[in-house]
Amino acid sequence: MSRLDLVNVKQGTKSLPRFSQGNTLPLVQRPFGMAAFAPQTERNMGYGNGNWWYHPESHSLEGIRLTHQPSPWIQDYGTFLMTPQNDIIADNNSAAWSGYRPSEAVITPSYLNYYFLRSMCAFELTPVERGAKARLTVKTERKTCLSILPLLGEYGYTVVPEKNQIIGYTTGHSQDIAENFKMYFVLRFREGDIDFESTNIGENGTNKGYIHIYLNGKSAEFSVGTSYISADYAERVIDNEIGSRSFDEIKAENDSIWEGYLNRIDAKFDDAKVEKTFYTCLWRTFLYPHKCYEYDENGKMVHYTPINGQVNAGPRYTDNGFWDTARTVYPLYALIARDEYAEMLEGFVNDYRECGWLPRWLSLGEVGCMPSTFIDAVIAHAVVNGIGDRKTWEDGLEGMLKHANVDGPLPRFGRNGAESYVKLGYVPRNEQKESVNLTLDAAYGDWCIAVVAKALGRDELIPEYMRRSKNYANLFDKETGFMRGRDTEGNMAGDFDPVKWGGEYTEGSAWQSTFAVPHDVEGLAELFGGKEQFFKKLDEFFERAPEYRCTGYGIEIHEMTEFAAVDYGQCAISNQPSFHIPYMYAALGDVEKTRYWVHKMALEAFSWEDDGFPGDEDNGTTAAWYVFVCLGLYPLCPGKKDLLEVPGLAKEWKINA
Repeated sequence: MSRLDLVNVKQGTKSLPRFSQGNTLPLVQRPFGMAAFAPQTERNMGYGNGNWWYHPESHSLEGIRLTHQPSPWIQDYGTFLMTPQNDIIADNNSAAWSGYRPSEAVITPSYLNYYFLRSMCAFELTPVERGAKARLTVKTERKTCLSILPLLGEYGYTVVPEKNQIIGYTTGHSQDIAENFKMYFVLRFREGDIDFESTNIGENGTNKGYIHIYLNGKSAEFSVGTSYISADYAERVIDNEIGSRSFDEIKAENDSIWEGYLNRIDAKFDDAKVEKTFYTCLWRTFLYPHKCYEYDENGKMVHYTPINGQVNAGPRYTDNGFWDTARTVYPLYALIARDEYAEMLEGFVNDYRECGWLPRWLSLGEVGCMPSTFIDAVIAHAVVNGIGDRKTWEDGLEGMLKHANVDGPLPRFGRNGAESYVKLGYVPRNEQKESVNLTLDAAYGDWCIAVVAKALGRDELIPEYMRRSKNYANLFDKETGFMRGRDTEGNMAGDFDPVKWGGEYTEGSAWQSTFAVPHDVEGLAELFGGKEQFFKKLDEFFERAPEYRCTGYGIEIHEMTEFAAVDYGQCAISNQPSFHIPYMYAALGDVEKTRYWVHKMALEAFSWEDDGFPGDEDNGTTAAWYVFVCLGLYPLCPGKKDLLEVPGLAKEWKINA
């Protein structure tokens, strides 16, 4: 049985900025590949910054896009659009678009085939790790060109007829720090396919650089190589990853690779919909983080370093937000992708070695768009599972200790409010927004430090960081039964409303944030008066209507809309802070209530279809939550090796990794 046939790459793509059902893209790429490709239907769809550019129900097609975008909230980098044209030749995506028939388009993890009705041209593509093989088939006598159209940043091109290739670059990146960044790309065509004398290069400059590459006949094949280092490295991608192999040979290899990854879990289901959803979700967990390293002429790993623009040795990974992925993705990798996890960890620690700070939210360089340092949990979980080497763990611990005690030079680096937290035992609400979550996450991070210290024999660190891991109790308000912010004088605000989102809380209210103590559920329960009183609070959590107020943000954010679109009480399964809360019943002995709620949410809020998620999917983290529900396991506290066991949706399964 081919499990690849069960995967719907459009899962979660039926989304808009104000209502996410995944906010995903239909990506055609290798597992963790550096280069991904997707159809672009309408760049400015529903949002002026162009971050939402695909919708499965659109009948327009602007081109096939090289993309690295980890989330529409982050934007893309190193991107361009490939569009066949032979009618009015346009220089930009908004004028070059064509109609297409969504029902006739073919897209799988390994392959895409889209027919541009306007130019009467079929565009096929199959990826390699840092590029792709593509072919065009034209069904008209009109002279056709392949246009490379600008999307972000400046573009430049060089035509090299003797090599049948075009060399280009783009400087486009978004919210990160990326010194002297260029993504180089090479398009190498089959000999005789291109009329180089007719090729037309447009004006260089921001969003102006384009090139129209004219075909000699009705078909063309070409290879794409990309590099963050140089054009020579991009050429090397074509030589080493594609070579003389045919399109069909590479596609067959891609199919085999993806089958291998999907077969790492051999699961059986009674419900065909659940089986499709499971394997589609499993596929999504292998897309991010993206490889951000290349190979030099000696076959050694090297990478572009965004903080200073230098080239350094070793692996690097990017396009990942640890606030999201630490909760489910890396614990899943500990079961089924240990070698990949080890290489990723080395890459993340390389960021510390080169930048001085462990990463927080990477999109090429550091963006830091979400709070806290959940990389602590990624390191701790690797250490307790024996993933990685001692040097990486030691350097990782050094980075953890730094951001636990020292404020970063910019808000995007380290723990916000770290020095106040060390002094007061909490992050004060009058100094930092989201102070409750910053405090609770710091306490969890301190626990992770103690875990890593113990594994490395750094016993002198353990008492201090175990003590600090209890700092969550400093914000507990016995009168209301919620975690609440304090100012530098220790005072709580006088206008408390437990359904007010934002302000002291991250993407939620006091209801979703109060339970953010995965490392000490027993201690948290004691604050409520013991297990039975804690269970009553959890019951109230699920019974309370999904009411919310916008006063902390000043506007309604899409997470509020998605949370209230279904009724699981105050449990916002659409967003990461609620993922672990149903499992707190099982952690204290009530497995049945956990089973009831996670099965209900998995069966009602998830599917393999285009509207397949209850909220943002976020780099595999929501997909991994569903995978764990099916397996009957859950990583309540990454950093603890043992997983909670709750009956799952799969009738049987085994790991083949």
